[in-house]
Amino acid sequence: MTDFEIVTRRLTLRGWRDDDCADFARMNADPQVMEFLSAPMSRKESDALVDRLRGEFERRGFCPWAAVERKSNSFIGFVGLHEVPEYLSFAPAVEVGWRLARRFWGCGYATEGALSSLAFAFDDLGLDEVVSMTSVLNQRSRAVMERLGMEWNAVDDFEHPHISPGHHLRAHVLYRITRSTWENRGSQEFSDESRTS
Repeated sequence: MTDFEIVTRRLTLRGWRDDDCADFARMNADPQVMEFLSAPMSRKESDALVDRLRGEFERRGFCPWAAVERKSNSFIGFVGLHEVPEYLSFAPAVEVGWRLARRFWGCGYATEGALSSLAFAFDDLGLDEVVSMTSVLNQRSRAVMERLGMEWNAVDDFEHPHISPGHHLRAHVLYRITRSTWENRGSQEFSDESRTS
Protein backbone atom coordinates (compact mmCIF):
# COMPACT_ATOMS: atom_id res chain seq x y z
CA MET A 1 0.00 0.00 0.00
CA THR A 2 2.81 2.45 0.75
CA ASP A 3 3.90 2.30 -2.91
CA PHE A 4 0.59 3.75 -4.12
CA GLU A 5 0.72 7.41 -5.16
CA ILE A 6 -1.44 9.97 -6.91
CA VAL A 7 0.61 13.06 -7.68
CA THR A 8 -1.04 16.41 -8.31
CA ARG A 9 0.44 19.84 -8.90
CA ARG A 10 1.04 20.47 -5.19
CA LEU A 11 0.14 17.24 -3.40
CA THR A 12 0.97 13.57 -3.16
CA LEU A 13 -1.82 11.23 -2.08
CA ARG A 14 -0.28 7.99 -0.86
CA GLY A 15 -0.61 5.01 1.41
CA TRP A 16 -0.42 5.47 5.16
CA ARG A 17 2.91 5.16 6.99
CA ASP A 18 3.56 4.65 10.68
CA ASP A 19 5.21 8.06 10.92
CA ASP A 20 1.97 9.75 9.77
CA CYS A 21 0.20 8.71 12.95
CA ALA A 22 1.51 11.40 15.32
CA ASP A 23 0.65 14.26 12.95
CA PHE A 24 -2.73 12.72 12.23
CA ALA A 25 -3.48 12.38 15.94
CA ARG A 26 -2.58 16.03 16.59
CA MET A 27 -4.92 17.05 13.76
CA ASN A 28 -7.75 14.87 15.04
CA ALA A 29 -7.39 16.34 18.54
CA ASP A 30 -8.03 19.86 17.20
CA PRO A 31 -11.62 20.92 18.04
CA GLN A 32 -11.81 23.18 14.98
CA VAL A 33 -10.79 20.36 12.61
CA MET A 34 -13.40 18.12 14.23
CA GLU A 35 -16.12 20.81 14.48
CA PHE A 36 -18.54 19.02 12.16
CA LEU A 37 -17.58 15.50 13.19
CA SER A 38 -18.42 13.64 16.37
CA ALA A 39 -15.71 14.98 18.70
CA PRO A 40 -11.93 15.37 18.96
CA MET A 41 -10.20 11.99 18.94
CA SER A 42 -7.73 10.47 21.37
CA ARG A 43 -4.40 9.11 20.09
CA LYS A 44 -5.76 5.58 20.43
CA GLU A 45 -8.88 6.43 18.41
CA SER A 46 -6.82 8.19 15.73
CA ASP A 47 -4.41 5.27 15.37
CA ALA A 48 -7.37 2.88 15.12
CA LEU A 49 -8.76 4.99 12.29
CA VAL A 50 -5.45 4.69 10.41
CA ASP A 51 -5.68 0.92 10.80
CA ARG A 52 -9.21 0.96 9.36
CA LEU A 53 -8.11 3.09 6.41
CA ARG A 54 -5.23 0.71 5.68
CA GLY A 55 -7.68 -2.18 5.81
CA GLU A 56 -10.03 -0.45 3.41
CA PHE A 57 -7.21 -0.04 0.91
CA GLU A 58 -6.36 -3.73 1.16
CA ARG A 59 -10.00 -4.70 0.57
CA ARG A 60 -11.06 -2.16 -2.03
CA GLY A 61 -7.94 -0.68 -3.63
CA PHE A 62 -8.76 2.79 -2.34
CA CYS A 63 -9.18 4.71 0.92
CA PRO A 64 -8.88 8.26 2.22
CA TRP A 65 -5.16 8.49 1.43
CA ALA A 66 -2.54 10.33 3.42
CA ALA A 67 -2.04 13.74 1.80
CA VAL A 68 1.40 15.37 1.69
CA GLU A 69 2.32 18.86 0.54
CA ARG A 70 5.01 18.29 -2.08
CA LYS A 71 6.86 21.57 -1.52
CA SER A 72 7.46 21.00 2.19
CA ASN A 73 6.93 17.22 2.36
CA SER A 74 4.50 17.96 5.22
CA PHE A 75 1.65 15.62 6.12
CA ILE A 76 -1.51 17.71 5.80
CA GLY A 77 -4.34 15.22 6.45
CA PHE A 78 -6.26 12.91 4.17
CA VAL A 79 -8.08 13.11 0.84
CA GLY A 80 -9.53 10.21 -1.07
CA LEU A 81 -12.29 7.68 -1.55
CA HIS A 82 -14.25 5.79 1.08
CA GLU A 83 -16.76 2.98 0.96
CA VAL A 84 -20.05 4.28 2.35
CA PRO A 85 -21.03 2.18 5.41
CA GLU A 86 -23.94 -0.16 4.87
CA TYR A 87 -26.04 1.42 7.63
CA LEU A 88 -26.60 4.52 5.46
CA SER A 89 -29.65 4.40 3.19
CA PHE A 90 -27.73 5.26 -0.01
CA ALA A 91 -25.22 2.42 0.38
CA PRO A 92 -23.60 0.81 -1.47
CA ALA A 93 -21.74 3.87 -2.72
CA VAL A 94 -18.26 5.40 -2.78
CA GLU A 95 -17.65 8.75 -1.14
CA VAL A 96 -14.99 11.35 -1.86
CA GLY A 97 -13.84 13.07 1.32
CA TRP A 98 -11.11 15.08 3.01
CA ARG A 99 -9.87 16.20 6.42
CA LEU A 100 -6.99 18.66 6.63
CA ALA A 101 -4.94 20.17 9.42
CA ARG A 102 -6.08 23.70 10.11
CA ARG A 103 -2.90 25.43 8.94
CA PHE A 104 -3.51 24.04 5.45
CA TRP A 105 -7.06 25.35 5.12
CA GLY A 106 -7.77 27.96 2.48
CA CYS A 107 -5.07 26.72 0.09
CA GLY A 108 -7.36 24.82 -2.30
CA TYR A 109 -5.79 21.51 -1.26
CA ALA A 110 -9.10 19.77 -0.54
CA THR A 111 -10.39 20.63 -4.00
CA GLU A 112 -7.14 19.69 -5.73
CA GLY A 113 -6.89 16.35 -3.97
CA ALA A 114 -10.57 15.55 -4.37
CA LEU A 115 -10.48 16.25 -8.11
CA SER A 116 -7.64 13.78 -8.54
CA SER A 117 -9.59 11.30 -6.40
CA LEU A 118 -12.60 11.68 -8.68
CA ALA A 119 -10.38 11.12 -11.71
CA PHE A 120 -9.16 7.90 -10.10
CA ALA A 121 -12.73 6.86 -9.27
CA PHE A 122 -14.04 7.33 -12.79
CA ASP A 123 -10.98 6.62 -14.94
CA ASP A 124 -9.23 3.88 -12.97
CA LEU A 125 -12.00 2.24 -10.95
CA GLY A 126 -14.70 2.70 -13.58
CA LEU A 127 -17.31 3.92 -11.09
CA ASP A 128 -20.58 5.36 -12.37
CA GLU A 129 -21.16 7.73 -9.45
CA VAL A 130 -19.37 9.21 -6.44
CA VAL A 131 -21.07 10.88 -3.48
CA SER A 132 -20.00 13.20 -0.69
CA MET A 133 -21.78 13.98 2.56
CA THR A 134 -21.46 16.36 5.47
CA SER A 135 -23.43 18.17 8.12
CA VAL A 136 -25.91 20.70 6.75
CA LEU A 137 -23.97 23.32 8.72
CA ASN A 138 -20.56 22.59 7.15
CA GLN A 139 -20.45 25.35 4.57
CA ARG A 140 -16.70 24.98 3.89
CA SER A 141 -17.02 21.37 2.78
CA ARG A 142 -20.23 22.08 0.87
CA ALA A 143 -18.37 24.77 -1.07
CA VAL A 144 -15.67 22.24 -2.00
CA MET A 145 -18.34 19.79 -3.20
CA GLU A 146 -19.81 22.49 -5.42
CA ARG A 147 -16.40 23.38 -6.83
CA LEU A 148 -15.98 19.71 -7.71
CA GLY A 149 -19.11 19.88 -9.85
CA MET A 150 -21.14 17.76 -7.45
CA GLU A 151 -24.89 18.32 -7.26
CA TRP A 152 -27.10 18.58 -4.20
CA ASN A 153 -30.78 17.66 -4.15
CA ALA A 154 -32.73 18.29 -0.96
CA VAL A 155 -34.58 14.99 -1.38
CA ASP A 156 -31.29 13.25 -0.55
CA ASP A 157 -30.91 15.00 2.82
CA PHE A 158 -30.83 12.55 5.72
CA GLU A 159 -30.51 12.23 9.48
CA HIS A 160 -27.23 10.54 10.36
CA PRO A 161 -28.15 7.41 12.34
CA HIS A 162 -25.00 7.51 14.49
CA ILE A 163 -25.71 11.04 15.76
CA SER A 164 -28.28 11.49 18.51
CA PRO A 165 -31.73 12.89 17.63
CA GLY A 166 -31.83 16.61 18.32
CA HIS A 167 -28.05 17.03 17.99
CA HIS A 168 -27.14 20.03 15.83
CA LEU A 169 -24.96 17.86 13.53
CA ARG A 170 -27.53 15.11 12.87
CA ALA A 171 -28.97 16.69 9.70
CA HIS A 172 -26.77 15.81 6.71
CA VAL A 173 -26.66 16.68 3.04
CA LEU A 174 -25.65 14.36 0.22
CA TYR A 175 -23.94 15.54 -2.99
CA ARG A 176 -23.49 13.39 -6.09
CA ILE A 177 -21.48 13.43 -9.30
CA THR A 178 -21.99 10.92 -12.09
CA ARG A 179 -19.56 9.67 -14.66
CA SER A 180 -21.51 11.48 -17.41
CA THR A 181 -21.33 14.80 -15.52
CA TRP A 182 -17.60 14.32 -15.00
CA GLU A 183 -17.06 13.52 -18.67
CA ASN A 184 -19.33 16.31 -19.91
CA ARG A 185 -17.48 18.87 -17.84
CA GLY A 186 -14.26 17.50 -19.27
CA SER A 187 -12.18 15.61 -16.74
CA GLN A 188 -9.04 17.03 -18.35
CA GLU A 189 -10.14 20.46 -17.17
CA PHE A 190 -9.54 19.26 -13.63
CA SER A 191 -6.79 16.72 -14.20
CA ASP A 192 -3.46 16.46 -12.42
CA GLU A 193 -0.01 16.94 -13.87
CA SER A 194 0.59 13.23 -13.31
CA ARG A 195 -1.13 10.30 -11.67
CA THR A 196 0.65 7.07 -10.94
CA SER A 197 -0.18 3.88 -9.14
